[in-house]
Amino acid sequence: MTPAVLFLEKQKIPFKLLKYSHDDNTQNFANEASEKLGLSPETVFKTLVVAVDTNNFIVAIVPSDKQLSMKKLAKAVSGKRATMAQAKKVQRMSGYVLGGVSPFGQKKRLTTLLDINASNFDIIYVSGGRRGLEIAISPNSIELFLNAAVADISV
Repeated sequence: MTPAVLFLEKQKIPFKLLKYSHDDNTQNFANEASEKLGLSPETVFKTLVVAVDTNNFIVAIVPSDKQLSMKKLAKAVSGKRATMAQAKKVQRMSGYVLGGVSPFGQKKRLTTLLDINASNFDIIYVSGGRRGLEIAISPNSIELFLNAAVADISV
């Protein structure tokens, strides 16, 4: 059990787990999940941690077939500049390894932004807290239980 799964179970949030065999040579984790599980790439979302104005850390959840727009993200949180957070810092704050960062059950609760494209689907897929584990969940549950704001943050 990952902290993400324990969080969802504790909150009694409806979800479904999907597992696949992770290839250690893969660097594009969300695309790997999409391919191995036979899911449409626009429904598989990646969880990214971004530093806004150096010390304000934000969790961004964006579709795997899109890129995170640093400019849009910074504007959405009234910041000036956004950059990807350093890997070690992400792992320390979230408690997860890269490629397995889930928006749920993170060590430190951060402001969360869910890309507006999630609104197009009843169910989306996010990391379950380790490589090879995906969570099928309603975007509404992400908004509700993570107090996530929905914003146009991808290109």
